[in-house]
Amino acid sequence: MVSQLHHLLLELIPGGAKKDLSAAQAKKLLATVRPRDVAGKARRRVAAELVADLERIYARKKAANKELSQLLAATGTTLTGLHGIGPSGPARLLVEVGDITPVPGQQPLRLMDRDRADRRLVRGPRAASLSRGGNRQINRVLNIMATVQLRNPTEGHAFFDRTKARGKTSNEAMRLLKRRLSDIVFRTMLADAARQMTTGPGGQQGDDSDSSAAGSQPHTSSSDKPLPGPATTHPRTALPAAS
Repeated sequence: MVSQLHHLLLELIPGGAKKDLSAAQAKKLLATVRPRDVAGKARRRVAAELVADLERIYARKKAANKELSQLLAATGTTLTGLHGIGPSGPARLLVEVGDITPVPGQQPLRLMDRDRADRRLVRGPRAASLSRGGNRQINRVLNIMATVQLRNPTEGHAFFDRTKARGKTSNEAMRLLKRRLSDIVFRTMLADAARQMTTGPGGQQGDDSDSSAAGSQPHTSSSDKPLPGPATTHPRTALPAAS
């Protein structure tokens, strides 16, 4: 809809409008347009209808995000405190990863494989069904986190620049940044699971949680070795059913 609206504004307004304009911005621009020819009037009418549709969609999206935030709060997850992640990101991670419990007697597997930056590493029946390309839902969340950090003066951006200064390409630096972010996400989920053993879902955040805004930065200790984790069994972190 935004693409269609942008195309119409190119024909209605000299110079057009920016591609990422909001419904409110488009509505304001349309208020200045007074075409006199039949084609122009038709374009303006269609553009106005698109703006109205977008306003309804944005309203539904806002309501859905509010409900999703409430569901996430009920789980006790602190993923929402990570930099560059919105309500849908933690929900995707909780649903896709499922049981974060490591295999007894083994080191807990990281969220991302060392050699495949978008491959999920979890145990269970679903692990066998994963393609060699990895889990696209998880990779999408990590990609958004990395992109947001690169758009702002964050430690993630500084890490990206340092990596490129060492001779890495932009794609290689991005892959390494996502790997670091995946380690942070994984430690956050492990800490949440450990805390819920004593407090239950939605309990008070412990002092040792890695889910603070500062902990979402790639400078947080994150080696290329498998990350240590609790040896005990943790309950599954799941989203409660919507009412």
